[in-house]
Amino acid sequence: MSLNRFRDAVRFLTIIPVGDSKDAPDSDWLVRSSQFFPLVGAIVGLASAATLLLTSLVLGPVIAALMAVMASVLLTCGLHEDGLADTADGFGGGWTVEQRLTIMKDSRIGTYGTLALIFAIALRVAVLTEMPAWIGAAALIASGAAGRAAALPVLGWMKYAGTTSSMKVTYVPSPLRAAEIGFGTIVVLLALTPLAVATHAPSALLVGTACGITLSVAVTLWSRRLIGGYTGDVLGAIEQVFEIGFLLGVAAVIRSAI
Repeated sequence: MSLNRFRDAVRFLTIIPVGDSKDAPDSDWLVRSSQFFPLVGAIVGLASAATLLLTSLVLGPVIAALMAVMASVLLTCGLHEDGLADTADGFGGGWTVEQRLTIMKDSRIGTYGTLALIFAIALRVAVLTEMPAWIGAAALIASGAAGRAAALPVLGWMKYAGTTSSMKVTYVPSPLRAAEIGFGTIVVLLALTPLAVATHAPSALLVGTACGITLSVAVTLWSRRLIGGYTGDVLGAIEQVFEIGFLLGVAAVIRSAI
């Protein structure tokens, strides 16, 4: 069953081929498979890190950073970036809860979403150029896992604000179990280990995590105030802002130590 849940997580978050499920999905399959979101994030981060290190051998740091971010986007088909753009458009362009939710469902992208994507990609690329390649690679693995984990408390305990009948996947809200939380936590801690070894500075992990949590909590509270809960797009936005905050925090500590 755990293997099936892992495959569900990979299938949902990435384009990595794991085969079609032969079993009819349970109504709570998304929440049950969410314990593997950090693991999938670490895998995506590992691919992005490998791209950064390999590209940096033959090209400059800016191109290497851009290729690393692009690898992440390609593996996930821009799933989280799409959520960030839709959230920015909905929160920025709607005056009522209904308007915001309607805008977020619209496949077209507006000014707010475009700007959010530009700054999100630009910040991730720029911050990677501020760190040595091996530290940037470790930071990508860590942020990939921790960013997906940041959305789990919201998925498990906050109210879903959209209409579940209109979702593209079967979804029934369900609280996270202690074992699922524990597994996700262990994965995140393991994903943070390469960065701790690369930097020899616990403060980099602490500052990066604090910055990521601050931004993700801000988006969560903003979502609760504007639409009364969360949607899948909001979860994507939370993942994105955590990654950005984490990378910014780590880079700030690394630069101050040079």
